[in-house]
Amino acid sequence: MNFSRRHVVLSFAALGLSACGNAIPAGPVRNRSTKLPADLRPVPNSAYDAWVRSFRQRAKSKGISNATLSAGFRYTGYLPGVVKRDRNQIEFKRTLEDYLSIAASDERVSKGRAAFVRHRTTLDTLESRYGVDAEIIAAIWGLESFFGERRGDVPVISATSTLAFDGRRGSFFEKQLIAALEILQNGDVSAAKMTGSWAGAMGHTQFIPTSFQAFAVDFTGDGPRDIWSEDPTDALASTAAYLSRNGWKRGTRWGGEVGSIGAGSTILQPQAGGPQFGVTGNFRAIKRYNNSDAYAIGVGHLADRIGGGGPLRASFPPDENGLTKDDRVALQQRLTRQGFDTDGADGVIGPNSEKAIRAYQASRGLPVTGRPSLELLQSLR
Repeated sequence: MNFSRRHVVLSFAALGLSACGNAIPAGPVRNRSTKLPADLRPVPNSAYDAWVRSFRQRAKSKGISNATLSAGFRYTGYLPGVVKRDRNQIEFKRTLEDYLSIAASDERVSKGRAAFVRHRTTLDTLESRYGVDAEIIAAIWGLESFFGERRGDVPVISATSTLAFDGRRGSFFEKQLIAALEILQNGDVSAAKMTGSWAGAMGHTQFIPTSFQAFAVDFTGDGPRDIWSEDPTDALASTAAYLSRNGWKRGTRWGGEVGSIGAGSTILQPQAGGPQFGVTGNFRAIKRYNNSDAYAIGVGHLADRIGGGGPLRASFPPDENGLTKDDRVALQQRLTRQGFDTDGADGVIGPNSEKAIRAYQASRGLPVTGRPSLELLQSLR
C-alpha cells in the first residue's frame, strides 16, 4: 500500500457512510453533542507516558517549542480504540459493485447535488484556479467526509501519538505527530480544534498532517489553512491544489464507463463480468489521493452523478452466493419487515445484515451462518 496522502486505511474504509452500517466511517458524525466511544477516550498507560517523555526530547530537537508541546499534549492520552482499529484493519474484501453501491448511493448523490448547488461559486472558482473539475472536488469531499458531516472528533495528537507509541507503524506515525505539532506551532488550528479520524486524517477532505503541510492552502485569505472550519472552502481548495500538483490535466475527464462520452483509452474491468471503464491520466491523479482503482472509479462516478449523469449502464454479475444486487436489497427489506433490522437496504451485505441473518436463522431453527443465499431469500417470501 502506498502512503501517498493520508491513506492509512484502505479505500472502502474511506467512505463516509453506509445506510446499512457496512462501511467503516471516516469518523463519528460531526455533532457537538456527540461523545466519543469509550475506547476512544484517554486511559492511563504508564508505558505511553514514558514514551511521550522520550518523544518530547526528539520533538524539541526538531524545533517544536515547549509551549507547543504543552498545548498539544494538555488534554491528550493513550487511546486503546485507536490501536484496536489499527490492528483490525485486515481488509475485508468488497466487490466494486458493493463499493459503488455506497460511494454513489442515492443518498450520497442527493446530498452531493445539494452541496454542489450551495457551494457552486466556490467550486467553480477552484476549477478556474486549479483546473480540476468542480464535480471531482465535490466527489472527493463526499467520499471522504460525507460532505463535511463526518470529519472525525478524535484529537489528532492523541491518535498519532498512540499509534507512534504502539509501534506497528511507529516511524510513519511519529512523522505525522511531528507534522501535527508543527501545524499547531504555525497557528493553523488550536490543539482543541485539531480533530480527525482515529488514524489522524483531518478535516473535510481528510488530510494526514504531512500532506496538510505539503498541500493545504489558505484560499479564504484569513491567515490559517483551516480545513476544519464549518466553511469547507480551504479544505476544498487544498484538495484541488493536491490534484493539480499531482498531475491533473485541465480540460480532460477522469474517464468513464466504456461507451460513454469521455471514456479514456486505458481499459479497466475491476470486477470480472462487470462494467468496463476507460480511464485517462486524471484517473491516475485521483489515485495519488488514494491509491485504489475502486476509490478513483468511485470518485469519478460520483462526480458524474453529481453533475447530472445517470447510473452505470452495464450490470454486475451475481455474487458468490448467486445473488444479484436486487436480490440482496430484497433480502434486506424482507428481513427488516419481519423484525430483523438490517439498518437499511443498499444491497451490501455487511455486519448489520449478517447479524440480522443470524438472528432470523436462529429464530427458525436453521443453521446459523450469517450468510445470504437464494434459499434464504425464498424462505422470507
